[in-house]
Amino acid sequence: MENLTFEESLEKLEEIVNKLENGDVPLDDAIDEFGKAMQLVKICNQKLSTAEESIAKIVQDNGELIEFNPINE
Repeated sequence: MENLTFEESLEKLEEIVNKLENGDVPLDDAIDEFGKAMQLVKICNQKLSTAEESIAKIVQDNGELIEFNPINE
């Protein structure tokens, strides 16, 4: 699952959410699907954090890098 792109992870997450929202999933399967969904959320968050760090390293006009300062710090 770690090798998925952000878009693939998000698509799989949406499929799981739709399946669970329909309510046609037995409880044991729903628990398994929820576990998969949580793994996908973690993967998406990691990929977003990496992207934010990359974007935050923008070169200013004088050639200095802007340090990454996440909003939640």
